[in-house]
Amino acid sequence: MNKFSLTALQRQHLQTARTSSSGRSSQAVFGGHEHALRQTVIALVEGQSLAEHESPGEATLQVLEGRIRLDSGPESWGGSTGDLLVIPNTTHSLAAISDAVVLLTTVVR
Repeated sequence: MNKFSLTALQRQHLQTARTSSSGRSSQAVFGGHEHALRQTVIALVEGQSLAEHESPGEATLQVLEGRIRLDSGPESWGGSTGDLLVIPNTTHSLAAISDAVVLLTTVVR
């Protein structure tokens, strides 16, 4: 069994994002080529975003800290600490409304 402190990862990656020229930081927490389930911690400083990209398939986004906006075409969803968003199976983007850390969970088939 493996155990991860999401609080420690959140703190670490938000600090890295704040000092990075890209304003973001990420790390795979669980998964890889031998697993269908994958989880990634992503930190974005306020005003930074992940440009529009294809949906990874079944996926959720848990907001660990801060506020984010998930956009897909004309639709938009806001999320704040503690929220869980189901990512639409369409092209979408993610923006940090405030410094934010999210846990992306995907299933790769």
